[in-house]
Amino acid sequence: MTQSKEVIARWRLHWPTSSGTRPASALLKASPDDFRVTEYLCPEFEEPQAGEKGAGEHLCVRLEKTGDNTEYVARELAVLAGTKAFEVGFCGLKDRHAVTVQWFSLYRPGMEADDTQLLAAIAQRWPVLAHRRHARKLRRGEHEHNGFELVLREVAGERLQIDAALALLAERGAPNYFGPQRFGLGGGNLDKAVSLDPSRLNRKRGGRRGGGGSASKNVLYFSAARSWLFNEVLAERVDAGNWFMRLPGEPTEDGTPTGPLWGDGGTLASEEQELLERSVIARHPEFEQLFSITRMKPERRALVTRPEQLCWEWVDANTLRLQFLLPPGQYATTVLGDVFELQDMSLSRDNK
Repeated sequence: MTQSKEVIARWRLHWPTSSGTRPASALLKASPDDFRVTEYLCPEFEEPQAGEKGAGEHLCVRLEKTGDNTEYVARELAVLAGTKAFEVGFCGLKDRHAVTVQWFSLYRPGMEADDTQLLAAIAQRWPVLAHRRHARKLRRGEHEHNGFELVLREVAGERLQIDAALALLAERGAPNYFGPQRFGLGGGNLDKAVSLDPSRLNRKRGGRRGGGGSASKNVLYFSAARSWLFNEVLAERVDAGNWFMRLPGEPTEDGTPTGPLWGDGGTLASEEQELLERSVIARHPEFEQLFSITRMKPERRALVTRPEQLCWEWVDANTLRLQFLLPPGQYATTVLGDVFELQDMSLSRDNK
């Protein structure tokens, strides 16, 4: 029991909110229908002209799914299509405990005549909302944004304060933290990252996808460490009250304040911002050493996640419905977690 507590206490997994407190609490994902996500690609892809079926080697299908995660659906589509798993493309991972709409691409060159039969087989598993041929495979992060329609239940808090907090959220956004699920139970993925042999992440392996499950796990742990360091830098900025503004030395030119996705050489920032970021990372020498060996290129991530077209309505005194859009790589739970102390009911379903 003591050992378990030590593991849980090793890593910070909850970071400061923009206002220092949350004005309300609520239940999230009381049922899958309370968490609806729709993935949108570019308008030209989403809205082909009437009667247009498209052309190309990839059959793209837009599915609605409930209770299935994206990778499971991709594997099942590969079986139905008689293709290899890596020949199925998609833009983003979507939650299992939700109603989600997203596109998949299936590599089927010269097999257009069989599309009708395959689509009928897919429709027996998941509703097929649209389909078309396309010249290339869908890849991670290529979608324009995700649309969310969420229902929060058993909302507790003063309505005027909640409305004011949501109005500020719409105007200013929220700290763009990575969610704690990325780090594993009690930070287990971070424990694994500390024990990684960094040289294994640099080694090229044979085969088209090569490396197998072990290599994929190493990348997962490495990514968790990188994300955690970003959260630590962002938390420092939140505590200082400057997380939504640019500091001297900001490396981007589009006006967006960013934080480091650490890599070999550390950070792309300079001046005041570089000093701040290096001072935070220096508190975690085990990760600083890991990234100095892996030859991973430093990158940047926005410090602010700002929900577009945010609107909300009170269904009753304790039920709130919200709608908004987010770009790829940003999370609804992070946005809502800046205002609400959320109890994710899907976690209890996972444990049954």
